[in-house]
Amino acid sequence: MTRELLNQIFELHQMPTAEHVETTKLITGYCEPWSLRAGEEIQWFGSSHMPTDGVLEVVRLDCGDPTRTGPGFAEVGVEAIESRSVSLAEQPLCPGSYAEAFVENLDASTVELSLWFQPTLLKRSGVLLSLTSGDDLVAISNSETDLVGNFGGAEWVIRDRPLERHRWYFLSLKLDVDSGSVAVQVSSPDTASPARDLLQGGVDQSSYPLSIDQLGDLTLRLAAGDAGNRWDGRIAAPKLCVGQTEFEWCFEDDLEESTVKSRVGGANLELFQLPTRGVTGPMWTGDHQRWSDAPEQWNAIHFHHDDLYDAGWEVTEKIQIPQDLESGIYCLRFESELGIDRVPFFVRPALGSPTADIALLMPTCTYMAYANHRMLIEGADFVGARANLRPEHQYLVDHPEVGLSHYEKHPDSSGVMFSSRRRPVLQLRPGADGWNFTPDTDIHAFLQNSEANHDVISDEDVHFEGYEALAPYRVLVTGSHPEYWSTAMLDALDKWQRNGGRLMYLGGNGFYWRVSFSDSWPGAIELRRAEDGVRNWQTGDGENYHAWGGEYGGLWRRNGRAPNQLVGIGFAAQGFEKATFYRVDEPARTSRASWILEGIDEDVIGTSGLGGGAAGQEVDRYDQRLGSPSHAVIVATATEFGPDMLRTKEEFEGTVAFPTPDPYVRADIVFFETPNGGAVFSVGSISWFGALARNGYDNDVARMTQNVLERFLDAEPFALLGE
Repeated sequence: MTRELLNQIFELHQMPTAEHVETTKLITGYCEPWSLRAGEEIQWFGSSHMPTDGVLEVVRLDCGDPTRTGPGFAEVGVEAIESRSVSLAEQPLCPGSYAEAFVENLDASTVELSLWFQPTLLKRSGVLLSLTSGDDLVAISNSETDLVGNFGGAEWVIRDRPLERHRWYFLSLKLDVDSGSVAVQVSSPDTASPARDLLQGGVDQSSYPLSIDQLGDLTLRLAAGDAGNRWDGRIAAPKLCVGQTEFEWCFEDDLEESTVKSRVGGANLELFQLPTRGVTGPMWTGDHQRWSDAPEQWNAIHFHHDDLYDAGWEVTEKIQIPQDLESGIYCLRFESELGIDRVPFFVRPALGSPTADIALLMPTCTYMAYANHRMLIEGADFVGARANLRPEHQYLVDHPEVGLSHYEKHPDSSGVMFSSRRRPVLQLRPGADGWNFTPDTDIHAFLQNSEANHDVISDEDVHFEGYEALAPYRVLVTGSHPEYWSTAMLDALDKWQRNGGRLMYLGGNGFYWRVSFSDSWPGAIELRRAEDGVRNWQTGDGENYHAWGGEYGGLWRRNGRAPNQLVGIGFAAQGFEKATFYRVDEPARTSRASWILEGIDEDVIGTSGLGGGAAGQEVDRYDQRLGSPSHAVIVATATEFGPDMLRTKEEFEGTVAFPTPDPYVRADIVFFETPNGGAVFSVGSISWFGALARNGYDNDVARMTQNVLERFLDAEPFALLGE
């Protein structure tokens, strides 16, 4: 199979954005927040693996595409923000989720602790639990398949039989200062879980010497020791008794919170690096699928040694954004003798300031979902691994501690359900990825070339502000791949459309997966890949409902809100062998949408672009069965794809031979009117961005897009049929 399109897409990974090419990336960083208003403050967190002195400046990013096929990389210094000299050193990353509770001295001579645990990764060692009092340490770990106890510095294997992955065990220990001993009991009780293993049971009991003069303040850690050593697996129903004082933490309570309050006692259990909640525990029977129906059956937390929510770096610089700075895409650009690093961010107009009529919606949920994806390194079912990568991708090879994307599995084979922007995101760099951010800067460049005054807003802005974030704008332009949406975002967009908004959907595979946010974990999203869809992993049994908010996860199509209802089309097929052209639907030339084709005489459009045309990678089609409006006009359709362009997984209802060519494998450009004078224009292709700048924007794709933009800016309302 040829890889013409892939090679062109991934040219982006080979192209420099400066005069020199970095062979080894040593500098990285991130910012907080990603989107802010003019007049607000942004924080930059920088790190260098070698000490270096350099210059930090803010630049406006007009286009982040450095390839020969794009409009050209363009950045401009911001004179209103002075550059500054900065010294950088390394700021380490400490991944791995865990829990910690502090118990003040209760003048006790005994400590009892019990919990359920399920190891999910035994090829590496990790500390299941630790109790620290001064210099004295009690720890239970797995050393591969051995369960090991460390009591006062002495190490013992406390279970003769090897541990098994995905089996629940019950552990209890009693520490007695007076007798100078610690007693441990490990059992494999029968449970109601449908995943139980009836071939292993019994109880292992043992006692070990432990010399402690007295107990002081206690620190309990779950899934970690005092020096780290994060553990992979699930823990449920921990209980601690210090003398006569009891503490009990119920993991089925308040699943969004970063603090688990003790039902009895006063010690809270703090969660770090965002472990996974809303997962089944030892009491799950399979009779319920929604955790809110029987919370006690979802009484577990899943910890991973590679979870990374917050890098936790010290702030390197704080920069006040001028009140009058125009909305746009900007970068914190740091340069030293070791290289250049750019950290993008988005500036909205100052609160209460006049806005443009157009807003470009940056799909930051998509950026978070793909954050630090390794598909180019490890390969995927549709992308082969590459040996020659940009420095950003090589950095992911050398530094796995930067965390994973929603497109990876943890080493224990569980899917990555949470992703965060509070860490370095290596592909969120100009030119560093052929998907998402860099293509979206091409659309930004088109709007600038059109001299269309526009603001830039983000997904998070829409989620947290709702309709009010969109209300000032007559026209909303999407990025190339707005794939991940929360309920609040869809509700806001739906309300905006019903109030006369005009939407230009300039991409493909949009509005596909449901995500959730939580106020307790700012800067992160939750994703459950339930039931179906094109995906690299699937959600575990009984775990399709989000911990944050309790909504059913997966495809919006499976949640009654197929994108066809919103934008007229929905994800139809995926393939990367080649891109192709659209053919004008002849009735469209005499339809009420004929103005879209003004200046376009040829029947075939989009013949030049990334991979050969404007339609490619992931494409959407019109389908009334899924909610596409009956009054929509199909302006043009693309069908001439390569043999690898296949219907999406959710389209299959059995093992059948689909016809060739498949009539459901196509990209449709559609137009339709919406209430109160609004309208929608959708192109149905991720590759649309790659055709806009051809011949200096003098081409049929740019002409069509410009026609729509100008008409959508016109205050004259569109007439909805039947009104």
